[in-house]
Amino acid sequence: MSNTETAPAEVACAPGGTDSPVEVLTPREVPLGGPRAMTVRRTLPQRQRSLIGAWCFVDHYGPDDTTASGGMDVPPHPHTGLATVSWLFTGEVEHRDSHGVHAIVRPGELNLMTGGHGIAHSEVSTPSTTVLHGVQLWVALPDHARDAPRDFAHHAPDPVSPTPGATARVFLGRLAGVTSPVRTASPLLGAELLLEPDTRLVLDVDPAFEHGLLVDRGSVTLQGRALAPAELGAVPAGPSRLEITADEQARVLLLGGPPFGEQIVMWWNFVARTHDEIAAFRADWEAGGERFGDVPGYVARDGRTGDAARLPAPALPNGALRPRGNP
Repeated sequence: MSNTETAPAEVACAPGGTDSPVEVLTPREVPLGGPRAMTVRRTLPQRQRSLIGAWCFVDHYGPDDTTASGGMDVPPHPHTGLATVSWLFTGEVEHRDSHGVHAIVRPGELNLMTGGHGIAHSEVSTPSTTVLHGVQLWVALPDHARDAPRDFAHHAPDPVSPTPGATARVFLGRLAGVTSPVRTASPLLGAELLLEPDTRLVLDVDPAFEHGLLVDRGSVTLQGRALAPAELGAVPAGPSRLEITADEQARVLLLGGPPFGEQIVMWWNFVARTHDEIAAFRADWEAGGERFGDVPGYVARDGRTGDAARLPAPALPNGALRPRGNP
């Protein structure tokens, strides 16, 4: 998914948050674009915390009535230095990219696109989709992989029951005795958890990982801290167990990874290390350079194709923002 803000801030991201057992992050609403503007709820990055492990961007959207909003229609746009993770609860999205991949994103199935050196892609909700509901996540690539070639992986994890009343789909990493076959540039955890009413779930986790719990529906507690729908609870590295309880039916996403250990700069759809790199990526995109390639097959709703249908880059901020903090 693109960050379609018309004046995105350049964000300097460094590891760390607070020492609180659970830090609660509330979302801000961002219009995705288009005349009727489907809205997403963004919980990462934020001023007080910009990363959970290598997870650097969390957008949560829906349930969205596509007959009213127009659904998702994100034209070809670029990415560098990151991998995108698409995960749906309801509806379908058609994905096309400059790696030559044409795929349908479906509920309960992982689509992971790597755009290290540079990739372009489009995302459009399918005509049969009347309700669209899911998340779009970005993972910052570590320095050794941030110039990696384009790649795409798909995985449909089987559900497992770590305890009565709970179901897990592990799409990245390892949890509840299940290991995802999808390879990542740094250690990651990603899982969807469904909880029945009055369920207490205790999960063994890697104490070297930071963890984040995004609540889609229902109200839950994480390590005893209450979380409302759309909130993201962040837990610093240290605990070897996470306790999640639900008094009502709930669906959450559990994300994790070791502290990233590198400073990054994020702007629009790029992850880099300096402002000058960001400026160079933007110039490459605007010039139609080979770094990003073309997205074959995309047709805008008004009939535009090719270069005429590409999403233009916003203007750069007036001042250069440098990475801050200590890794």
